[in-house]
Amino acid sequence: MTAKRNLSAEARRERTVETVIALCGEEEPATLTTGRIAQHMGVTQGALFRHFPSKDAIWEAVVAWIAERVMARVGAAAEGADDPLDALEAMFLAHVAFIAEHPGVPRLLMGQLQHPNPTAASRMVRGLMTRYQRRLLGLLENAQHQSRLRPGLDLNVAATQFIGCIQGLVLQSLIAGDVAGIIDRAPAALDLYLHGIRADTGGNA
Repeated sequence: MTAKRNLSAEARRERTVETVIALCGEEEPATLTTGRIAQHMGVTQGALFRHFPSKDAIWEAVVAWIAERVMARVGAAAEGADDPLDALEAMFLAHVAFIAEHPGVPRLLMGQLQHPNPTAASRMVRGLMTRYQRRLLGLLENAQHQSRLRPGLDLNVAATQFIGCIQGLVLQSLIAGDVAGIIDRAPAALDLYLHGIRADTGGNA
């Protein structure tokens, strides 16, 4: 009986997280209330708080859900490639696909980073970005060791620009009101990025 209750509680927590992400794709995350979340789920706020001690705890669970899935998705994509530049390409496209599937994610993460005072959730977002950048740097270092990158390339800047490319695509998609369209716009942006870092096509070549 206890196991069933535990599974049920976990399922409800998961449903809450998925609801928040879905709502963030339609509404401004900063104005999202627990009342709105509960209403969308068809439960009372009291029922919601039986599984989360506070609204902050909901945001923390949401960021943890995103971090786990983003890193797993891009990690699997990168590990499936033999070449570090192919791995970067696979990572980029996997990340874009994740955004297309969950359009509320970028708005939610940016909303957390804009908090005037640090919160547990905003610190988790920064931690995710650090882990993501570290993975990028590992691939870029491998590419550099194989002489695949243009001479003098700043790897930290290259990693930051990779993330910036994706953020730019997100912004374009939000302005266009077509987040799913990010899939179609991604290849050209990726090609431009790779052109700028490759030894055979970069600025010094």
